[in-house]
Amino acid sequence: MPEFSAQTLLRSRAITIRDVYCQGCCTPQSAEEYATATELVFPYRGVYVRHLGQDQAVAEANHVLFFNATEGYRVSHPVPGGDATLSLAVNQSLLYELAPRALLREGATPAFRRLSLRIDARTQVLVALLRHSLRQNIAEPLEAESLALTLVQRALGPRTTHAAGASVGRQRLVDRAKLVLASDLARRWTLAEVGAEVRCSPVYLTQVFQQVEGQPLYRYQLRLRLARALDLLAQCDDLTALSLDLGFSSHSHFSAVFREVYGRTPSQFRQSALRR
Repeated sequence: MPEFSAQTLLRSRAITIRDVYCQGCCTPQSAEEYATATELVFPYRGVYVRHLGQDQAVAEANHVLFFNATEGYRVSHPVPGGDATLSLAVNQSLLYELAPRALLREGATPAFRRLSLRIDARTQVLVALLRHSLRQNIAEPLEAESLALTLVQRALGPRTTHAAGASVGRQRLVDRAKLVLASDLARRWTLAEVGAEVRCSPVYLTQVFQQVEGQPLYRYQLRLRLARALDLLAQCDDLTALSLDLGFSSHSHFSAVFREVYGRTPSQFRQSALRR
């Protein structure tokens, strides 16, 4: 398989949606790359790090990343396994309507000020439903466009996002903790183990992670596991095996947590994703 591939799932005057896969072979930083259009990128499988000058963002399923047209960046894959993302390039005039002014730079074309924002559980569900419905060819263009614009609006909405506010040092510490969690989703990490990996005390790690991400470390790990479930449910018939593979103690535990976070059971999500 090629190192990088992209499949266009929808192309219209309003929006272009691509399913993008990367094998993740470049452990150090890649050569400089450029986005051809301003895009919102939703990682749904795996993890990588995007580097923009002295700044960086960990790309994983709890965040949306912003790629500005013609802006150079590099990527690295400190965790093996590659990654997959859903990329949305919205018509410029529509993006100006959807995005809060505080998120955009001044200029003739839309460009985001930030590298990423954390998204909520409902946004994760919209990403999965949009991708599954387009890949299964069960969403007509009008429905897919409407769902995609709803996804963009929710991902950028102030009530559903969280922008980290911390020093560079604290942000980098949290980034290292995210990579530790993403390296083994099924592992039942302890605070001491994660702290040892990132070389800080469990107490300090807990405090800094809460400050930067706005939620506890365990909740962040849980959302990573559930996002992986959203990715796999459409083609998975054995929910018990999936539950155990993702680190849950049982099928019932997985179903209860999934329903608490997403407002529906795994089976109900699977039915809505496949329309059956």
